[in-house]
Amino acid sequence: MIDIMANAALAADANPTEQEQQDALQAHFQPHVAADEIEQVYHLKRAQPLLQVFTALFHGGFEGVLVRLLVLRELANDTATSSFSRGDINTRLAYLLPESLETVLMRLRSNQLLAWDAQQAVYRVTPMARNVLSAIDSLLGLNQNEDEAEMGFLLSQVAGAQAVGGVTVEQLQHLLGRLNDLTEEFRDAIASGSEFRLRASQEKWHMACDWVEKGSEILRAITSDENADGATHKAAQAIGRAQSTLLNMQGMFSRALNQIERQRVHLGQSGLSTTDIKRWLLEHEDLAQLAEGAIDQPVMPLFITPAEMIDVAETELLSERANGAVQNGLPTGTDAPTTLDDGPAMQKELDDWLARLSDFAALGNFPSVAEEAPKAVQVHESLLPASFAVASYRASLLPLLGDESEASLTGATAELARLPVSFTPTDTMVQLQDMEVAAMSMATLSLNMDLSKKDE
Repeated sequence: MIDIMANAALAADANPTEQEQQDALQAHFQPHVAADEIEQVYHLKRAQPLLQVFTALFHGGFEGVLVRLLVLRELANDTATSSFSRGDINTRLAYLLPESLETVLMRLRSNQLLAWDAQQAVYRVTPMARNVLSAIDSLLGLNQNEDEAEMGFLLSQVAGAQAVGGVTVEQLQHLLGRLNDLTEEFRDAIASGSEFRLRASQEKWHMACDWVEKGSEILRAITSDENADGATHKAAQAIGRAQSTLLNMQGMFSRALNQIERQRVHLGQSGLSTTDIKRWLLEHEDLAQLAEGAIDQPVMPLFITPAEMIDVAETELLSERANGAVQNGLPTGTDAPTTLDDGPAMQKELDDWLARLSDFAALGNFPSVAEEAPKAVQVHESLLPASFAVASYRASLLPLLGDESEASLTGATAELARLPVSFTPTDTMVQLQDMEVAAMSMATLSLNMDLSKKDE
């Protein structure tokens, strides 16, 4: 009794409410997109009972899926009776552990794959379960036939639906998509120029053509059906065009193979070609074993790169020049031209700017304001007048003021960093009446009283 109540509680927890399911689904979509507004979501939600059946069968690891399908197929394949008592099931599936069998039966029963008749105390396989098993068995059977073109299942679905008058546009679009995939695959094989890939694709093409011939009659029936809607006719016509494109690729395969045949290299008079050698090499899993005992000493390849070639050429060129210089003698000496070095222009400008800022740092040169306020001057008043280049150079040095890492060094920039002046920039601009500079960022140079007192 306790186990039954526990299973019921777990089932209640595993079955969320409709609102919870809607919220969980909406979490996968953009906030401004409602899931119910998408057409495919509507169709899939209508098929929720069937999709839950597949979830019940294929959820979890492969071992659990295999056992569920095994139990369901064993019961569905027994055509002698339509109902099974628990004793019959235990006898038929005696090779399974009782605990595992009980778990599988509970899962199949709770997901409408098995129906429990309480009055007769028997299990029955539901019609939905037989439909699902039929679809799975059809797919498994086609895979066992090694359908490399993978069109058999899609075509069988179209043929079966056409036979009962229920072919859908989605089924035709799946077949059309597979035909387009095959066409693109064959074109890539032809463009590759690989003989082995071409021959493998050609074999697959022949198999696809067999399915095309079988499907032509189905397509003719669909296009001649007056009850079919416009979308169905349009999809069938598109499949016909894709089939024609696929059938016309025979000439492309032949031309590509003929081109490879003309370019094939034969080894002397032996009759062997590079294709034969490649095919023979592909038959060996470990190519390194072929070299055992064939090479006594390892091969020592020598490589030369452009760098080494340049070095050799340069050595030869210099040696020729040296020999010519020795034969012709040393050239006569000449006096070096005399030049006057007045110092770099930027260094002179830096010295002038340092002297100007040092003059600003003197207490008596700042404008008189309230005694409790810091002494300050606008940056544009200190940078100008000057040319645009000089003003820009001066402005680039302002961030060095107060830089401790720069002040610990030596040189003119270090002296600039040690000045008791603080640079305070802002984001606003000020318009200037200057011939070189039209506007400049608003900033101030203020005297750092603490540093000034220390210097004194």
